[in-house]
Amino acid sequence: MNHLLEVKDLVTCFHTDDGDVTAVDRVSLHIDRGEIIGLVGESGSGKSVTMMSIQQLISPPGYVKSGEVYLDGVEGNLLTYKADSEKMRSIRGGRISMIFQEPMTSLNPVLTIGYQIQENILQHTDLDPEAAKKKAIEMLKMVKIPDAEQRYNDYPQQFSGGMRQRIMIAIALSANPDLLIADEATTALDVTTQAQILEMIRSIAKKTNTAVIIVTHNLGIVARFAERIYVMYSGRVMETSKTWNIFKKSGHPYTKALLRAIPRLDDPKDRVLIPIDGLPPSPADRPTYCPFYKRCEYRKDSCKENAMPDLQEIGPDHYSACLLSQNEMQAKEIELRNRPQKAAPVKNIRDENVLEVEGVKKYFPILKGIMRRHVGDVKAIEDISYTLKKGETLGIVGESGCGKTTMARCVMRVYKPEAGIIRFNGIDIAGMKDKELAPYRSKIAMIFQDPFSSLDPRQTAGSIVEESLIINHSCKTEKERQEKVDRLFRLVGLDPSLKNRVPHEFSGGQRQRLGIARALSSDPEIIVCDEPISALDVSIQAQIINLLEEIQAKLGVSYIFIAHDLAVVKHISDRVLVMYLGHIVEIADCDELYKHPFHPYTEALLQAVPEADPDVEKTKPAVALEGEVPSIINRPAGCPFHNRCKHCMERCTKEVPQLTEFDSGHQVACFLFDKE
Repeated sequence: MNHLLEVKDLVTCFHTDDGDVTAVDRVSLHIDRGEIIGLVGESGSGKSVTMMSIQQLISPPGYVKSGEVYLDGVEGNLLTYKADSEKMRSIRGGRISMIFQEPMTSLNPVLTIGYQIQENILQHTDLDPEAAKKKAIEMLKMVKIPDAEQRYNDYPQQFSGGMRQRIMIAIALSANPDLLIADEATTALDVTTQAQILEMIRSIAKKTNTAVIIVTHNLGIVARFAERIYVMYSGRVMETSKTWNIFKKSGHPYTKALLRAIPRLDDPKDRVLIPIDGLPPSPADRPTYCPFYKRCEYRKDSCKENAMPDLQEIGPDHYSACLLSQNEMQAKEIELRNRPQKAAPVKNIRDENVLEVEGVKKYFPILKGIMRRHVGDVKAIEDISYTLKKGETLGIVGESGCGKTTMARCVMRVYKPEAGIIRFNGIDIAGMKDKELAPYRSKIAMIFQDPFSSLDPRQTAGSIVEESLIINHSCKTEKERQEKVDRLFRLVGLDPSLKNRVPHEFSGGQRQRLGIARALSSDPEIIVCDEPISALDVSIQAQIINLLEEIQAKLGVSYIFIAHDLAVVKHISDRVLVMYLGHIVEIADCDELYKHPFHPYTEALLQAVPEADPDVEKTKPAVALEGEVPSIINRPAGCPFHNRCKHCMERCTKEVPQLTEFDSGHQVACFLFDKE
């Protein structure tokens, strides 16, 4: 056998009331020892089902219909072994390990992390309990868990998200597997933590000659870490080649469309993202011809008249499942390039401030004992000051726990700050009581991160949008309310005929449009966008970003845009505010901050962002920022960033730098730029 793992014509189906539905359709792939490959595509493309099928982890009503899976050193086709056989159990977790997307649900909350690692070692090796414990501690050290011996007996909930994902990696690697599958393993993590963990996986893989399959919809990640890529769509592999070819010489229209839909750090500000129109076909209604036909800009009548094409070689080690020849593709590309491009919406940013925040602090009490004694405070945000103009978008970035959402909730007066001023149109609302706040509540709205959990599953779409109109007495009659709901639906690109549907009947992108319509229903002057696109696919993200920009140009609303993805923040923001551990460390005009970051933390954040360009990724340092954000409860003395900063001076450990204007409109809190 030439490859470590070889998958041939894998077909996985699910039983439904209307018959069997094919989720994975004749997928073939391979991987060699020590190699890192990427598996990319939109949600529902069959990536995770393929990986689960390989390990016989598909449970009823699903089943693997046909195909072959060969693993080096194992006799015969793995799919011929029973899923619960001793042989398959020894392969799962032993020869093939998997890191899942959400570490908190994958780890057992009632067992210590040490026990969970030791359990896997005992299951798949010949070590005795004492030796297994010793190896478990070694694994914790390998994945850089500090004080491994002491933390061996801690529980999952005593660790941060990044640390929990490291523990999952320690469990996955504890039995020395030949193949590691990382299924969206860093999706929920900060950009810096994501870079650290993926770099650690790459380092361990190369050191131990372990093969790695990275399953993701983030094209930047595979550009940085993968050597080869498989692009999946609607249960099929549409294109596969070396990473450079996929990004620089992509041969399938779907790959090209994915690359056009993503914002990049080197994009000009006025670039309009080109989303992929429509949605992938349901597996139950998949056509016999190319499943991408309806969304494809390159399509021809012949594409619909022929069966779904198989992968064909279009270059050295480069395969694409498309009927069009490369000459036809190039001719169509020239035609598309010469087509008039949609102009970016023109904003109307006024000099007048809609929001002024000065010296805002928010503390949460620490209570202990039966009597709930107040023993201290969690200082979530400290001395926050900034302004927001009418019609402007202020981007807010920083790692999890830095206080972004807490600050936004203070602005909305969900939280009452301990100190400071929050002026909305010149009126201080920071200390107002609930009754006094009533007229202002409707003027600051929010779009939430998860479009599904933020919508009431029992309400219809129309009633969700209408609710705010009823509460705020915005319309005099039922007829006026319904007319306004219809207008809001059309404004966000939804058909008013969908008003009577409930949230689960909408796609992810449609649900987020519904959330935007709800936010707009109270005619707000400020909308807080709290990670509004992180739960969406690349193509849907582009639609929502374009929609937000169009609404802002049309209505003149101001945005506070909170996000981890710095490329998205650059695309949509006019100014950017960088937070770290409850402090603002830098504020600047968007282009200025991305071209000339002053604060070492901002610089590290920008270096950590994976870009969808292998050539750019080669020039970046392996890990831009070591360590984790310290606990807010045990905030370090002096500059909050000093224990992770490569430029740390003695002064930084004792004094807290103040936010000062170093250049025109460019403020930074760092002693490196102290004018004195």
